[in-house]
Amino acid sequence: MGTAVGGGRAVPRYVQIADEIVQQIRAGVLKPGDMVPSESDLVERYGVSGGTIRKAMVEVRASGLVDTRHGKGSIVKDRPPVRLRSSDRFRASHRRGGKAAYLAESAQSGATAKVSVLYIGPMEAPDDIADRLGVEAGTQVLARRRLYFRNGTPVETATSYLPWDVVKDIPELFAENPGPGGIYARLEGDGHVFAEFVETLQARPATKAESSELALSAGAPVVHLVREAVTEEGRVVEVCDTLMAADQFVFSYRIPATD
Repeated sequence: MGTAVGGGRAVPRYVQIADEIVQQIRAGVLKPGDMVPSESDLVERYGVSGGTIRKAMVEVRASGLVDTRHGKGSIVKDRPPVRLRSSDRFRASHRRGGKAAYLAESAQSGATAKVSVLYIGPMEAPDDIADRLGVEAGTQVLARRRLYFRNGTPVETATSYLPWDVVKDIPELFAENPGPGGIYARLEGDGHVFAEFVETLQARPATKAESSELALSAGAPVVHLVREAVTEEGRVVEVCDTLMAADQFVFSYRIPATD
């Protein structure tokens, strides 16, 4: 039987099977490090064809909860999500306490965080970044590219672009470790007081290169987030272009209901 009826519409059997496997993972029936039952075991369990099981496993892999290894099957990932609180992670109190946003949010979730700096130096601003910074395309900016780890697993890449006239007299921004509170604390210390952070998010499949960098299954979902740091004078003094493993993050936003 290929489909089941629920809520007035047919649900393909492979979708039902995939949902059941995902729920077993989320409920802890299948634990991190466990192998997902083999195709032959699933065929016998559900009484369906191998083709139906293969389609179901495509859906399971798309959830980002398993790693598939050629010739070995699928294994449940040990990648519990970090909860991001947009109304909290950029609080000035974190910077005053010496915590950059990523370290603050990781600490709240009980995770061990690590940051690897991949590049710091001048770069010509790409068109979209230049537009956000309010400079001409190709203008020299400072780029800071990092790879973030959680419990030893790469979960996020981020490149910050900062106007050269803003950073040229802040030597800490050219160092791998900009000091307590991160780059935002150094910018505020130089008089650039923040009024707001504006974020744009888009979910999409990872490219082959992105999958490799973040240790994801091919085509696994990622979240592309671009953030603008805006000062009280209305100037954007940083654009952060970030790619995040979707299974690692939960986004929680506080939205005012009044003016």
